[in-house]
Amino acid sequence: MLDPELLERITARCAELDELEEQMAEQLAEVRAERDELAVAERVLERMSEQLSDERASAAPMPGQVGGHAVMLIPHRTPDVEEAVLPPDYQRLLAAVRQGAGPVMARQVGEVLGVDVSMRAKLEPLRGRLVRLADRGWLRKLPDGRFTTRL
Repeated sequence: MLDPELLERITARCAELDELEEQMAEQLAEVRAERDELAVAERVLERMSEQLSDERASAAPMPGQVGGHAVMLIPHRTPDVEEAVLPPDYQRLLAAVRQGAGPVMARQVGEVLGVDVSMRAKLEPLRGRLVRLADRGWLRKLPDGRFTTRL
């Protein structure tokens, strides 16, 4: 004959295990749902990253044509655009401004670069390039016409 107390304990333990199984099944369903949500989020993030990358690539400066001559456009300075994207002559301009012990005039930059600064016709194109760099955020143009690097 079976012991009624032992039978009652077995029945109670079965009920506990059934309840625990139900809780674990609910928890497993929640974990799977969250994992599915994360997989969707990852796919969305990848898609958005690709779109942003494509947009940035299409916004990158391209050589243009002016009067039948190829002209390199100077990009605006942003945190993700490095100085290396600038044409070499513009990189030399930035280096010449950095060499100055503070704000410099176009004439001083020309002297560093070996430009004949006695001729206005040689100095004005240089000033124009410095202004272009300032307009695009690579340099700062002070009210007195001097140029300095951006911090």
